[in-house]
Amino acid sequence: MSLGVQVPAAGAEKDLVRLVLLHDADGKVLVLVPSHRLLNLAGLWSLTGRRLQTARAEDARRFFGQSGMQTEAGQKRLMQSLPLVIDRTLEGQETLSLGELNSGLRFGWRPVCDSDQPVTFGDISLEPATATVQQQPTGSGDEAAITRAVERFTALRIQQRLEDTLGLPALAPTTQKIVMLRSNPDAGVDDLVPVVRLDPSLSAQVMSWAASPYYAAPGKVNSIDEAIIRVLGFDLVVNLALGIAMGQVLRVPDDMPRGSTPYWQQSVYAATLAEMLARKMPLEKRPKVGLVYLTGLLHNFGYLVLAHLFQPQFSLLSRYIEANPHLEPVLIEQQVLNVTRDQIGGWLLESWNLPAEVSSAIRQQQLAAPQGDAEVYALLLRLTTRLLRREGLADGPVLPIDDALLSALGLTMAEAEAALESLCAASDDLNELTHTLTRARAQAS
Repeated sequence: MSLGVQVPAAGAEKDLVRLVLLHDADGKVLVLVPSHRLLNLAGLWSLTGRRLQTARAEDARRFFGQSGMQTEAGQKRLMQSLPLVIDRTLEGQETLSLGELNSGLRFGWRPVCDSDQPVTFGDISLEPATATVQQQPTGSGDEAAITRAVERFTALRIQQRLEDTLGLPALAPTTQKIVMLRSNPDAGVDDLVPVVRLDPSLSAQVMSWAASPYYAAPGKVNSIDEAIIRVLGFDLVVNLALGIAMGQVLRVPDDMPRGSTPYWQQSVYAATLAEMLARKMPLEKRPKVGLVYLTGLLHNFGYLVLAHLFQPQFSLLSRYIEANPHLEPVLIEQQVLNVTRDQIGGWLLESWNLPAEVSSAIRQQQLAAPQGDAEVYALLLRLTTRLLRREGLADGPVLPIDDALLSALGLTMAEAEAALESLCAASDDLNELTHTLTRARAQAS
């Protein structure tokens, strides 16, 4: 299950008002906020004096998907049965076009005529371009301290902390050697095999990958040499080894947004689909396929760094992502932390001397116009992410795939959909590979 939801169309639903179900120990509340704005939890908590949490996506689909909700009478009962909190920008409007993003429910509502419940108007939303987390109400304890701490962080200070790698474990000697091999264009299998042999854990993983049904190696694989040379190849072993090594340095956080795609599943699917798409590109446009795979595998690595370095802020960030599934997670990060996972991931991978194409592509993957040698890698990540979100295999809003993006990569929509179909067909084998990476992290812990 993914957090992905269909984003309201820019034209027909530009005036859509988002209907959000929240709850706490005292019961449910309906919140109305313009669909293009960010629901500001700090403002909502201050206004209501309650620590309301967004309902899980599946719970919202179940609640708003009831048959009674599809009728005018049921919709009227809904608006009369629960306390309403309405963003102040909507005050005075006679008719509102309401929509719930998880279930797709849409209906019109007249606030003056249809509500017998108490209605509270307040400043509970922010423009995405300028949003910042507001101070919590006096006496809210930890929540106020967390908010003040978030506001003190700036991109410059976070970058300095990453450059000093404060609080981050050092890379293991084997990992450092693999990074050097990955960065050396002349390195090959003969350089890799001795490194793998010296690390029992990595050797076991390589043998496990070679035996995986996804790679469908004919006959039995009897040695590390055979696993690398005959089945997996240099690029794949280096890339997967780096993925496991990064996972051993930073653990997947416990307090992720509810309903999000498991971290390693998203990583493996992104790496595999990006590689499939790259192989369909014309030769004159095609980047290095091995680096494409590694970029996909580590595209969300900054998410782990956020959770590791800024744990209290990460918990608050997770609540904001849950409350605003229609916005790109990195946009919410920029507004809550003043820095994004892409910036942090790119900085750290660069400091660890991973190939420049990888670190730069990860930093630029959400930019409108990525530049330099990493441009094609960043565009492949963007196409990969949008395709995966359509299938519920990546977090974030479902966005259209425009012709300009496909044209820049030399691909057609039919080719992109064929790659996605092949990926889905191999889901069982890819899930087994995901479990391998997850087990490797658990064993290291």
